[in-house]
Amino acid sequence: MINTPVTLSRRHVLGDFYSRCESIEKIPVYLDSADTENIGFVDEGLGVYADAFRFHVSEELSKKLLAGHFTYAFDYDFVDKDKKLAPNKRRIRLNFILLNSRKGYAKPEPKKKSVIEI
Repeated sequence: MINTPVTLSRRHVLGDFYSRCESIEKIPVYLDSADTENIGFVDEGLGVYADAFRFHVSEELSKKLLAGHFTYAFDYDFVDKDKKLAPNKRRIRLNFILLNSRKGYAKPEPKKKSVIEI
């Protein structure tokens, strides 16, 4: 397995969690289920470009990741022990990232021309 790092912006990956997520050092990445084998890891080891995630996954998965074949899901813990804050305001610490394969869509069937018999 060739490990090809792919760099994506934190905002792109985290979406609504962007402002609440603490920085990470190295967390595992799973494909479609956390029960499967670990397929790589993510870090923020880019120095000047600290606002980006670097995915260390196989070359095949790197291409699919860049092409948008996956959505992201997260397992996290709340960092703030203060339960007075609303859950959508509390800081989080990621445990792992889950790449979910996008489902294909069914092609629409062509419209049938109605035949009028006289």
